[in-house]
Amino acid sequence: MTIAPRVQTTPTTPAVNGWNADYLDEQYARFRSDPSSVCADVRAFFQGFDLALSMPPANGTATVPRATGSASDFQSGVDSLIAAYRRLGHIAARLDPFGREPTRPEQLALSYHGLSSSDLDRRVSASMMNVEGTLTLRELVDRLERTYCRTIGLEFTYIPDAKERQWFLDHFERPQGQVPLTREQRLGVLEQLIRAEGFERFMQRRYPGEKRFSLEGGESTIPTINLMLEAATALGVEEVVIGMAHRGRLSVLNNVMGKSYEQIFTEFEDNWEEGFADGGGDVKYHRGYSGQREFSGRSLHLAMASNPSHLESVNAVVLGRCRAKQRLRGDKLRRRVAPLLIHGDAALPGQGVVTECLNFSQLEGYTVGGAIHLVINNLIGFTTVPEDGRSTRYCTDVAKMIDAPVLHVNGDDPEACAAAALLAIRYRQEFRKDVFIDLVCFRKYGHNEQDEPSFTQPILAGLIRGHPGVLSRFKERLVGEGQVTQAEIDAITGRLNAALEEAQAKAKSRPCDPTIDPAGQRWKGITSEYSFVPVVTSVPIEVLDEVSRAMATVPEGFHVNPKLKGLLDQRGSLARPGGTEPNISHADAEQLAIGTLLIEGIPVRLSGQDCRRGTFTQRHAVLRDFETGKPYVPLNNIREMGLPGSGESEPGSMAPDGKTRQARFCVYDSPLSEASVVGFDYGYSLADPSMLVMWEAQFGDFNNGAQVMIDQYLVSSEIKWDRWSGLVLLLPHGYEGAGPEHSSCRIERFLQMAAQENIEVVVPSTAAQMFHLLRRQIKRSFRKPLIVPTPKKMLREFTSRIEELVTGRFHEIIDDPMFAASGGPGAKKAGAFDRKGVKRVVLCMGKFYHELAERRAALGRADIALVRVEQLYPLHADRLREILASYPSAVEKVWAQEEPRNAGAWTHISDAVKESLGVELIYTGREPSASPATGSKHLHYAQQEAVLAKAVGPKPKGASKSGH
Repeated sequence: MTIAPRVQTTPTTPAVNGWNADYLDEQYARFRSDPSSVCADVRAFFQGFDLALSMPPANGTATVPRATGSASDFQSGVDSLIAAYRRLGHIAARLDPFGREPTRPEQLALSYHGLSSSDLDRRVSASMMNVEGTLTLRELVDRLERTYCRTIGLEFTYIPDAKERQWFLDHFERPQGQVPLTREQRLGVLEQLIRAEGFERFMQRRYPGEKRFSLEGGESTIPTINLMLEAATALGVEEVVIGMAHRGRLSVLNNVMGKSYEQIFTEFEDNWEEGFADGGGDVKYHRGYSGQREFSGRSLHLAMASNPSHLESVNAVVLGRCRAKQRLRGDKLRRRVAPLLIHGDAALPGQGVVTECLNFSQLEGYTVGGAIHLVINNLIGFTTVPEDGRSTRYCTDVAKMIDAPVLHVNGDDPEACAAAALLAIRYRQEFRKDVFIDLVCFRKYGHNEQDEPSFTQPILAGLIRGHPGVLSRFKERLVGEGQVTQAEIDAITGRLNAALEEAQAKAKSRPCDPTIDPAGQRWKGITSEYSFVPVVTSVPIEVLDEVSRAMATVPEGFHVNPKLKGLLDQRGSLARPGGTEPNISHADAEQLAIGTLLIEGIPVRLSGQDCRRGTFTQRHAVLRDFETGKPYVPLNNIREMGLPGSGESEPGSMAPDGKTRQARFCVYDSPLSEASVVGFDYGYSLADPSMLVMWEAQFGDFNNGAQVMIDQYLVSSEIKWDRWSGLVLLLPHGYEGAGPEHSSCRIERFLQMAAQENIEVVVPSTAAQMFHLLRRQIKRSFRKPLIVPTPKKMLREFTSRIEELVTGRFHEIIDDPMFAASGGPGAKKAGAFDRKGVKRVVLCMGKFYHELAERRAALGRADIALVRVEQLYPLHADRLREILASYPSAVEKVWAQEEPRNAGAWTHISDAVKESLGVELIYTGREPSASPATGSKHLHYAQQEAVLAKAVGPKPKGASKSGH
């Protein structure tokens, strides 16, 4: 065994116990100047010392004794004062746009650190601040005040990484909190403020009765964003995905995104009807937009996500969309595509999706390399003041859960806002972590322009009325400094007003399409037209065999869990035809569908709680070495892997072995969150129609934790925003005695929201149906969200033969295979049973079909036909009509379900069948219930038996309990 040699300390270095005050002072000064100049153990000691200085005292009291003349004690008090400014200076910063004085923390007082005014002219070492030589204490305090207590307040000392803390010392403390702008940049800021204010005032004059959620009071937002974007391009950013609520959105759309005045005015004139012809569309301050900007010859693509009034919900969508765009660009370092999230000060701490998104910000399956968060801090939320809206000092304190730095900045100082923007983007690009800017400003009007703020905040309203505006103060400063003349300002304002007048006139006479998105190119060839026309989803047996063998193959030296060896052996032989009995389960079919898509160059993403293994131990998409825990993904090792954004080696391209390169299966266990993860995967699906994106609930019941994402985005984004998504929701569903929280994915809710062919709700009853369903989702020329209530216990039961994957396709309606051939899968040869003998046709879905079929077989009944409605919405009415007509003697047409009457598909299917076929169905199922299912297994079995008995007949004597 080789033992690493012991590192010898320099002979001249005293042992730790021998360190004295003089030696410490000397070494600490060297350390502050150059950490590498001291030996390792001394360096480690001082690093710990600095970290301790950055932390608040446990009891909030002073920890440094009064200096009594000792140079070492005096310097310790000075160093403690420096640390206090670093930690708490932001509290004393002048952040209020109305100039109200902040309350200074006592830790910034000299006396707190054993110092006094009599010490102000004493010389001190400023090496701790990377300042050579000495300063008087007075000079040091002035420097600290300029750095930490002007119009930027920085929070960073809680960051555990010493490199990140040092970065802020180098980039913020050393330049004393300033990032100087050139004259051209300052004039650019001025013009942007003129445009921002001029736009809002024009809108107020011409459309005084319209809601627009003005940016007035927060105009510094515009130059802040634009300077950030310009700096981003110089740091390698090629695309920025933006999410924001309605406050200031119209100004950002125009002054940042490039949406034209004519487009915006057309929306206010409300004279463009095409986007609303089908009853859709959305208000002007919710819609998204994409555009292209040029900065010093560098091109930047911008994409703003559409957002409902559920303010912070868009965060997750933006992050997912950003992650997908990073994959498409081959941006493994996550520096070429960046997200910008613009928040409100009340919503940021108030809405839980913010915390969820921060929680997954550094997780493997969800990280985007950090988001830039910009808070438009109006000091109020609707009518609620901060004291009623949060329990913390700052609205940004939620950032500390991930140790993200925060730059608080006075919105009345546009140059400070610019400095914060530049620091934020540089930090993000350097460390690929989240960073926050808290832009403290105000809201000129109430929640909207018709609201009266003085009803609830009379003092704040008075301060706002007396404020001249950001532009007024900034232009006074520049004119006073001789940077610009009033005549030049008037010329800019005149050109702006002329452009606004001309644009409004055009919008009135020749309205233009306000929804034009000049950069939505990736979806070319995809249509919004729904169709039942089948697509080819079958796969040659050779390809199935290749995937099957890969599912069972592990690398040499990999230790398979002994309990999985049988499963892997079974999966390795899935593609061996010839048997008459089913040999494919739902779980097998899903993996085969994914694997065959990967071979075709189609990437697949699956995320959700426990989805690598599967809630029901059915998937095992990721194997773990039994001895080392190292992961292995079999489906990522079928063939040579293609690399997105690589050019010649893209997925689907030809590899040297003569086979096409496969795409990647991205499968991730998510955190225990629904809203953010569904939103993330929805956003991911928006960016790439050529990728199959799926989210799986641990149990289907839990999807209501993401109800906002489902209601406001998934089912309505096409009709509201003309945004299509092919996201698949896999929702384990079925009544098996598991209680009210583990039985129902609330099919009824999805069906209630189903209209205008906006989604598909499909309950596949067999493995083959699952296989073809997933492949169909990505093969068609349109994209619709797919809701799949999947089985639970039945996931591992064999329900199909491999031949059905080779020659079959997906069937929206499946006729009863017990009767004469009628085009459905698995149909018997003609003459097996006579259709004319059928007196009752029972329509059903999913796993309940198998229970009904089992009961019918036990009773030997040939007068009942079981017809499976696999696709509940859109209902294939023509196919259902054809099947029902083939049972001429059926006098009863029944809908049977295991859910309560007020749940499941009954309300939807009875109405749809009556409307399209003129057929009145008879209900068979549980009685109405306020809870999805009973918590008693005994009662569950009794209820299940009652439904089966009514639909098919009572169980024979001696039979086991009902329930598949």
